[in-house]
Amino acid sequence: MSFKSPAEVTNSACSVAVAKCSLKFYQMLLLGILAGAYIGFGGFLYTVVTQDLSKYAGMGLSKLLGGASFTVGLMLVVIAGGELFTGNCLIPIGIMKGCVTPGAVAKNWIFVYFSNLIGSILLAYLIFHSGLAGELVGANALKIASNKMALAFGPALFRGILCNWLVVLAVWMSMAAEDVASKIFSIFFPIMAFVASGFEHSIANMYFMTIGILLRHNEALIAQAGLTDQALNVLSLKGFMNNIIPVTLGNIVGGVLFVAVFYYLAYKDKLSD
Repeated sequence: MSFKSPAEVTNSACSVAVAKCSLKFYQMLLLGILAGAYIGFGGFLYTVVTQDLSKYAGMGLSKLLGGASFTVGLMLVVIAGGELFTGNCLIPIGIMKGCVTPGAVAKNWIFVYFSNLIGSILLAYLIFHSGLAGELVGANALKIASNKMALAFGPALFRGILCNWLVVLAVWMSMAAEDVASKIFSIFFPIMAFVASGFEHSIANMYFMTIGILLRHNEALIAQAGLTDQALNVLSLKGFMNNIIPVTLGNIVGGVLFVAVFYYLAYKDKLSD
């Protein structure tokens, strides 16, 4: 089983940066919507798996299995194809090499970020109307969303940094893999680690918080979730923004600084022209 060395992956990342920054608007829109939905599928599966697992397996194992289930989201993005904002925090490596401009990266980030938002909201809407977010699943969705929206700026920022350090490493490792099975394993462990650890992913949170907002008027689910008035009040657009801003900033720092910048500096002498 062959794979690329870190130096070879650095070269590949530069080529990927050029390809992503060359995408047309409609491609970024469509692939971004798909990626947002794919991450949302992972989020919904996580909610289903963890709905009552901690009662039977303990909190630690519940987090581990929930993290394992969430990995399907990035697998779909990488293997089926999609444009994910957090993964695209790797493409500033192209700026450092001089093969893409800061403006091109900014355009990609903006278009992909808001396309991911559309995909996340679309999936949350479909799940909400499917009837599958009821009882324990819906109560769990409310608790997840409330906890995220109640998170203070500082912890949200640092959890965002830690999260995307691992997410972009998963993308980096998948680029080293040269077959689908290897890509799956490359993605599985870093993503499982970030979810089980409780780190914060901006695109996943778009889904988690949207489904929470949609469910916030269901009195039966609120009672089942045991939410206080204070916990319920954060389920709002303000609560959404209070989380998404620091988490997004943290995701940028984690992916750009700890993966793109560090690996570029480590292997810049081995980059091909």
